[in-house]
Amino acid sequence: MGTPLVAGLAVAAAALAGRYGIQAWQAFKARPPTLRKFYEGGFQPTMTRREAALILGIRESTPADKVKEAHRKVMVANHPDAGGSHYLASKINEAKDMMLGKTRGSESAF
Repeated sequence: MGTPLVAGLAVAAAALAGRYGIQAWQAFKARPPTLRKFYEGGFQPTMTRREAALILGIRESTPADKVKEAHRKVMVANHPDAGGSHYLASKINEAKDMMLGKTRGSESAF
């Protein structure tokens, strides 16, 4: 008499655990992604070294090879040929030039 009762309780416990697991998984998938906190705000009229570092996601004292690597990563994600914006691409290129000391002018073409 006790065996069917124990088996029934075991099945009920497994069903409840499965239900809880499915709910937890759906809640996990529905949560917003926790990405890095990026710079929120518009661009300054004249790009500074600080703004250039924020655009590329690096420190102001980063060496040139790391600047080029960061530029490549950001540009791949925002290239106009891949659906990105021409304006953002120009600001990313301007940021790289600023960090490498090659200033083309005071402002971007846009």
